Amino acid sequence: MENFADRLFAAVEEKDSRVCVGLDPRLDLLPAPLLARHQVPAEAVVEFCREVCAATAEFAPVVKVQSAYFEVLGRFAFSTLWAVVAEAQRMGLLVIVDAKRADIGPTAEAYAQAFFGGEIAADAITVNPYLGSDGIMPFVDAGAEQGRGVFVLVKTSNPSSGEVQDLRLEGGYHTVFEHVGEAVRLMGAHLHGECGYSAVGAVVGATYPEQLAHLRRELPGVPFLVPGYGAQGAGPEEVAAAFDESGRGAIVNASRSIIFAYREGAWEPEQYAQAAAQAAQRMRDEINAALRG
Repeated sequence: MENFADRLFAAVEEKDSRVCVGLDPRLDLLPAPLLARHQVPAEAVVEFCREVCAATAEFAPVVKVQSAYFEVLGRFAFSTLWAVVAEAQRMGLLVIVDAKRADIGPTAEAYAQAFFGGEIAADAITVNPYLGSDGIMPFVDAGAEQGRGVFVLVKTSNPSSGEVQDLRLEGGYHTVFEHVGEAVRLMGAHLHGECGYSAVGAVVGATYPEQLAHLRRELPGVPFLVPGYGAQGAGPEEVAAAFDESGRGAIVNASRSIIFAYREGAWEPEQYAQAAAQAAQRMRDEINAALRG
């Protein structure tokens, strides 16, 4: 089974793009004409995500499906989520399901099988480390069997992340996020691909560029999923530190600034896909320029 990191970075190199398009289909931000065409909002969500994926696939190798915005659809929740995953993968995109799951024992194993074991499966999933290694390893083990990946929350992009993640441990030399990052490195040490990176990665926010740069130095071989670009305030200069000297090692997520780009400027609501494509292309070019220095 091909290593997830090898698949990920082969896709990055093929498109010369480190962009991950975040699919956060908030119903209150979807184009009104699109919603009006469908009796069921879930159908509008599938069409919206499909068209955004098709428009941005040239400029982004990966999409990140935010589970919460599908779960609010009630009885249509998971059928809609998996329909979008299937559409994206049909277009050749890798799909990360951003579910931030966390549990232990058989429950964690069940979650892992739910996302990795079906006829349609995520290429990777995000996992919360708060329950410790026995809340993470079921995802790592199930993913390894299927050539899938896991991204563990390490230093997140939200403003209050430091309330827990920046706490210093006994002795004062390391923070919680540094400790979790090292644990992630060790958990994935046996899952390195030919590219030199592991199938077990870390979520590290671009809104904390100093910590991002520090973790890149401390965690060689750990791929980063980097949120915070665009609407959360980070730009190409902030994310450049996520990459190694060859421009590898991370993918950078942007959600609202890409998929809802039609809400800015002179775009018509029906041009949402074209607006998303332009935003994804611009983001790709900005990051590449920053890496070239």
